[in-house]
Amino acid sequence: MTCRLVPSLLRRNIHNICRQVRHLNINPKVGIIGVPSCKGQSRVGVEHGPKALREAGLITKLQEQGAIVQDYGDMNFTWFEDEAYQKVHNVKNIGTSTKRISEKVQEVMKDGNIAMTLGGDHSLSIGTIYGHAQMEPNTCLVWVDAHADINTPLTSPSGNIHGMALSFLVHELKDYMPKVPHFEWVKPCISAKSIAYIGLRDLDPGELWIVRNLGISCFTMHEVDRYGIDMVLRMSMKAINPYDDRPVHLSFDIDSLDPRSSPSTGTEEQYHNSLHSNQGVISSNQRTVTVADLPETDNITVHGGLSLREGIFIAEEIASTGLLTAVDLVEVNPDIGTQADQDLTVFAGTEVIRACFGKKREGNIPPGYQMPMP
Repeated sequence: MTCRLVPSLLRRNIHNICRQVRHLNINPKVGIIGVPSCKGQSRVGVEHGPKALREAGLITKLQEQGAIVQDYGDMNFTWFEDEAYQKVHNVKNIGTSTKRISEKVQEVMKDGNIAMTLGGDHSLSIGTIYGHAQMEPNTCLVWVDAHADINTPLTSPSGNIHGMALSFLVHELKDYMPKVPHFEWVKPCISAKSIAYIGLRDLDPGELWIVRNLGISCFTMHEVDRYGIDMVLRMSMKAINPYDDRPVHLSFDIDSLDPRSSPSTGTEEQYHNSLHSNQGVISSNQRTVTVADLPETDNITVHGGLSLREGIFIAEEIASTGLLTAVDLVEVNPDIGTQADQDLTVFAGTEVIRACFGKKREGNIPPGYQMPMP
């Protein structure tokens, strides 16, 4: 028994040492890809998310905290007058655009960068995850979202592809997927056991069936409330990356956060139904928004989403493994809500991204800083 345990223990010790060494990398190489697309859902505005994040100074802030940033700009797409296939909307637009996104992610990673994709709606993850898997087939996925986005075309109530993204990618769903035109290029590339959901709070019946029957690691807001975000993240990573040796893809939907922290996302109906309370928050066009500007919130108010602190914690902890090689930040919609709502949502998005690439809440030492001598 002891002899059989030695290789396993040795491997764990080596991985722990490697993890500590990776922590020393304070200058991550980041490749920024903007994906101004709204075709995976029914409301316009989310295509302006990449521009809003850039105009909030995202790239400068990343550079100031030590990241080496290569900006690949916003992708340009040719949109078609698209018809639905059965009840699935915009199949040609999404099929062709996500293929190009996949190729762009591979280009960014070949250049030695972590692929940071700014959305845009969550359908873009068909391309980002597929592209990532072509470069690193052993990738595991942390999906932070209010929704599972794993409906098949046959279970989707809406027909919007942003709610089906993962069904095109999961090996175990191959037999449940019809052949959708313009998606012939994408093949299943990730197993159900390699996915961990965090923060779910709104699943459709078909999604519940898939999650339970495929054994996908799923930590809803109930588990976040019960165990705390630290334990939830530990259990998630143990489930999908027990030896701390697999590349990690973080796909972060801003609607995973409580509407008090990210009101400008989703649909106009969801926005009005959120009944958020942002009184006293000053717009960032008057002064810089900070965490102190956020209203008091917890995990059970309004729709019961993650707090911004919890979202930042997830990003910080995954970044600290040194295994993060691709990130999506999606569903920021600067056309929804008041100016203060939009500023808060963009601020939340930039803070999560910055946490992915080395921002410390105690502060960062600027690149090239030298301690003054008397």
